[in-house]
Amino acid sequence: MATLVGKKFPDLNVDAMNEMGDTFKLNVLEEAVNNKKKVVLFWYPKDFTFVCPTELHAFQAALPEFEKRNTIVIGASCDTPEVHFAWLNTAKDNGGIEGVTYPILADSNRNLASILGILDITNETYDEATGTVQVEGDNVTYRATYIIDEEGTVVHEGVNHMPLGRNVNEYLRLIDAYTHVQEKGEVCPANWEEGKEAMQANRDGVASYLASN
Repeated sequence: MATLVGKKFPDLNVDAMNEMGDTFKLNVLEEAVNNKKKVVLFWYPKDFTFVCPTELHAFQAALPEFEKRNTIVIGASCDTPEVHFAWLNTAKDNGGIEGVTYPILADSNRNLASILGILDITNETYDEATGTVQVEGDNVTYRATYIIDEEGTVVHEGVNHMPLGRNVNEYLRLIDAYTHVQEKGEVCPANWEEGKEAMQANRDGVASYLASN
């Protein structure tokens, strides 16, 4: 799958679940454009697993920081809404995600995950006897993360393998950096953080930056 960076996020309605137990249709592109907000969409492999709840709680703990940055957080997996709700009703000290308040996509038909190309499928074979396509792999998503701007354009995508949990602070840093670019017209060098010097996107700008850093 080719990168989506610089392109519009797919325009697709997907089932989602919230902490109230409501199943509803959610369109990530429309969430960004209609609300004039950035969106962080993070995918994880499965409910009721091991690394996953640590990430969902980490995004929840950082939710006020994302909200300060005019950013919506959305989780996503290929589990059903009912399984999401069961997990939302399982206590944190029992491996659950009770207390998570942002919506979670339930892409159980895998339509969006397939478009994004983030499913763990190592091989596909066509079985002539049954006329079916059979897959190898778990057919669940890798830990893929997307940052989408207010216009619906993907400005960051990243994919971790199953065992590798994300650093939530890095997404806050990336949002800060992109907001700086939007507001100041400067570009952000390596390891840039809010409050640090950025640079002009020209030869003099890089020379000046490197001379003082």
